[in-house]
Amino acid sequence: MDIDLAALPDDVEALQRLVRQLAAERADLAAAQAEIERLKLIVQKLQRSQFGRSAERLPTDQLHLAFEDVTTDIAHAEATLPASSKPENLTTTNARAGLPAHLQREDLLVDIAHACCPCCGGALHKIGESVSEMLDHIPARLQVIRIRRPRYGCRACGRIHQAPAPDRPIAKGLASPGLLAHVLVAKYADHLPLYRQAQIFARQGADIERATLANWTGAAVWWLEPLYDKLTQHVFSSTKLFADDTPIPVLDPGRGRTKTGRLWVYARDDRPWAGPDPPAAVYLYSPDRKAERPRAHLQGFKGIVQVDGYAGFEQLTAAGDIRLAACWAHARRKFYDVHQATGSPIAAEALRRIAEFYAIEAEIRGRTSNARAAIRQRSARPLINAMKHWLDAEFIRIPPRSALGEAIRYALARWDALALFLDDGRLELG
Repeated sequence: MDIDLAALPDDVEALQRLVRQLAAERADLAAAQAEIERLKLIVQKLQRSQFGRSAERLPTDQLHLAFEDVTTDIAHAEATLPASSKPENLTTTNARAGLPAHLQREDLLVDIAHACCPCCGGALHKIGESVSEMLDHIPARLQVIRIRRPRYGCRACGRIHQAPAPDRPIAKGLASPGLLAHVLVAKYADHLPLYRQAQIFARQGADIERATLANWTGAAVWWLEPLYDKLTQHVFSSTKLFADDTPIPVLDPGRGRTKTGRLWVYARDDRPWAGPDPPAAVYLYSPDRKAERPRAHLQGFKGIVQVDGYAGFEQLTAAGDIRLAACWAHARRKFYDVHQATGSPIAAEALRRIAEFYAIEAEIRGRTSNARAAIRQRSARPLINAMKHWLDAEFIRIPPRSALGEAIRYALARWDALALFLDDGRLELG
């Protein structure tokens, strides 16, 4: 509340009302500040929980949603504060750290309305300016491209000449390449279903049926198939791959719910050992997690595949063309969960030993394959052998069916595959 101290009312009742208003505003300000502090404490707890066991079991998207909701509440509470009481690191202004330099700039001139000094009437001259920036958004808009092809007639021979119509990505279709790209990116990268895209287009006055969008998607996929084939050929031409799968919800029409499908990823990345080929990943969908899926995907592949503990991968070695390398990150996770749950000193010691492997890997990243293998033989192999003997000794001292026993059994059962990275400088710990 702004008060003109030079024009305070003389009436006692008016002064009393003014004092009561000030007291009420002060109480509201104190309540808003208390709410902001409470919400900030929630954010701090969420940030700390990211490194704990509870957050590791919380899906990342859900954790981000929790942050979004609390941050929104903080911004709403801060917006109610008077300008003089707002903190300098206001949540709503944190984006001012720097706007990308590549974005187009549009100048908005805000100038005074008079050319003379309002105090003395003297002429004003420019001595500088203040420049601040805001981030703006120009909504996407649909436009119609009119293709005009003039026709020309020859009076001498009577023939008509006209430039041929440009090719369209979809024969007789209305969608331009730019619109098709937008639909595909929205569907597959931004996870925006076609029926929602149809609603967005309708708000712009273009009624595009969902079936039409589906037809466009299918036709565009046909154009992308050669690129997909080239990408698949590049990935599977490597002699070292990383393979994994993740569950994804899939709509189950007619049942009113979703079912669980599988998205398999096969990736190659030669950058850690200064390889010449670019990294790439290819994704393959399957409705289940049967062992026949990766076997069919890797038919004809020869080399090393780095995998987790899924038993279905074991069938890949039947023909003798594929060797499996185990992932130390998965083995470490078993000990991490035990340590977080029980504080086990044995699990803590396992984590410390594994950390030594990763410290060596950090030093040799980017070196050649031969150099990496040589350093691993000299520095990591003694540590690996010592850890193997230590795990064998500890395993007979603890209940085999305990969580710690399961973690040790998981590592020992895959020890040869875990140690394979020592002999091949192209492999990563995972």
